[in-house]
Amino acid sequence: MTASVVGEWDVTIKTPVGSLHVVYDFRPVVDVDGVERDGAVTGTAAGKGETVPLTDVVVEDGRVRWRQTVTKPMRLKLEFDVEVVGDRLTGHSRAGRLPRSAVAGVRRVRP
Repeated sequence: MTASVVGEWDVTIKTPVGSLHVVYDFRPVVDVDGVERDGAVTGTAAGKGETVPLTDVVVEDGRVRWRQTVTKPMRLKLEFDVEVVGDRLTGHSRAGRLPRSAVAGVRRVRP
């Protein structure tokens, strides 16, 4: 089910301090022989002048969950839970005890 999230995504996160625009890049984990490893996915998030790795990425039943740490505009540990339907994703992120932030995105179309 990794194909449902693999690719580049333009994502908007609506936070209490304003909307953030982030580009997510999800890729299959490939072993040294070039073989995809059991549906495992890795990724990065790029926005606000920094690119950070995603950790603990879990893809199951059309849902994707992951964690990431950002340092801009402040240092935060974020947890995401989104649903992928076709070329759209929706869900939420949470930073500790702060309120949940709505997350929505569309897959980038490759030329």
